Amino acid sequence: MDNMDDYSWNRLPVAPLKIAALESCRELAEKVNQHLVEMRTSSSTAEALEERRKSLHYRGYDAESYLLDINCPRFGTGEGKGEINESVRGADLFVMVDVTNYSLTYKVDGNINHMSPDDHFADLKRIILSGKAAAHRVNVIMPFLYEGRQHRRSKRESLDCAYMLTELENMGISNFITFDAHDPRVQNATPLTDFNNFMPTYQFIKTCVRNIPDFEIDKNHLMVISPDEGAMERSIYVANVLGVDVGTFYKRRDYSKVVNGRNPIVAHEFLGASVEGKDVMVIDDMISSGESMLDTARDLKSRGARRVIVCATFGLFTNGLDKFREMHDAGIFDYVCTTNLNYRIPELLKEPWYLEADMSAYLAYIIHSLNLDSTVSDKLSSTQKIREFLDNLKNDDYEYFGSVVD
Repeated sequence: MDNMDDYSWNRLPVAPLKIAALESCRELAEKVNQHLVEMRTSSSTAEALEERRKSLHYRGYDAESYLLDINCPRFGTGEGKGEINESVRGADLFVMVDVTNYSLTYKVDGNINHMSPDDHFADLKRIILSGKAAAHRVNVIMPFLYEGRQHRRSKRESLDCAYMLTELENMGISNFITFDAHDPRVQNATPLTDFNNFMPTYQFIKTCVRNIPDFEIDKNHLMVISPDEGAMERSIYVANVLGVDVGTFYKRRDYSKVVNGRNPIVAHEFLGASVEGKDVMVIDDMISSGESMLDTARDLKSRGARRVIVCATFGLFTNGLDKFREMHDAGIFDYVCTTNLNYRIPELLKEPWYLEADMSAYLAYIIHSLNLDSTVSDKLSSTQKIREFLDNLKNDDYEYFGSVVD
C-alpha cells in the first residue's frame, strides 16, 4: 500500500465509483471490492480523509462497498433483461463479466440450459443498456476476451471478436479492460475506444517462487518455453526479464484436414538450447482442452527437463481434469499455474499440482487508477515489479509482498 505512487492519492475521482458485477464473476468482484475498500480507507490518515471528504468532488471515493445490486432475470421463453436496483446517476460504472462461466444455468420452457459465452455477452449488454443513460461513463472489464480466438478472417467466416468490440463502442463505453488477449491487434477494430490489455506475468513468477520448493531463477536452473509460435512474444518477455534462456515449439499441422474447426496437429518440433536438468516454465494464454500443453510437457520431460511448470492466464480445462491427473501421476508435468480471472471447477482448486495466481488486488489497482483518470501505463508492464521482487529474493527476503498490485 505504501509503495503506491503519491500522485494517484492526490487526485480526485472522475465520478463516484460503482461496480456492476454479473453473476458470472461475482466471486472475483467481491475480492476486488474488498481490496478497493481497504485501499481507499487506509491510504491516508484519518485527518486527511476527513479533510478530503469535505470536497463535493470527493463524494463516492471511499465507501463500505462499491458493488451494485444488479440482476439479469429470465422469462419462461429464455429471454432476459438487465436490472440495476440502485441509482448510478453520475457514476463511473465498471461492468464485470466472465464469459467462460458455464456453471450458471437458466430455464427455457422448463429445460435447463447452461450459459454460453453468447449468453454472458448478451447479459453484459443488458446491464450496459440499464445504466448507460444515467452513468457518467461506462467501462467494461472482460478478463477473457469474448471470441478472442476468432480474431481474424482467413476465408469466408465471421469476425466475431472485432464485431463484439464494435458493438460495445457503438453503445458508448469509454474503456475496455481485458487480460492476455489471444491477439491484442483486434483492438484495431475500434481505434477510438480505449483498449487495455494487461498481463499476469508478475503474479505468475511470484506464485511459482512462493509455492515451488527450490525454484531458482538463473540460466543454469530455469528456462522459459513457448508451446507454439503464437505465445513466443510473451515467452521472450518473461525470459528477458528473468535473464534466462528461451525455447519454442512449432506445430506441424495437416492442412488437408479440418477437425473441430481447425487443422489437426501432426507433431510438435522444438527449437532451443538443452533443457536437461532444468526447470522449465511453459507460458501461454490459456489451457483449453490441454492436449497441446500436455504434448509439450511430455516432449520436454523426454528431453531431460527436471520439472515442467505450466503457466496459463486462463485455465478452462474444457475436457475435464482426468487426463491432467493421469499425466501428473506419470510425471509428465509438475505444476499448473493459472489466474483466478475466470471460472474454474471446484475440483481443480483441490488438486495438489494446481497453483492459483490471485489477480484481484491488481485488478482493484487498475479500477482505482482509471476512476482517477490516472495513467495505467505503469500497470501495463510488470517489469519494474518483477525486478523489485527478484532483488528482494537475492536479499533472502522471501516474505516480500510488494505493493497493492501484488
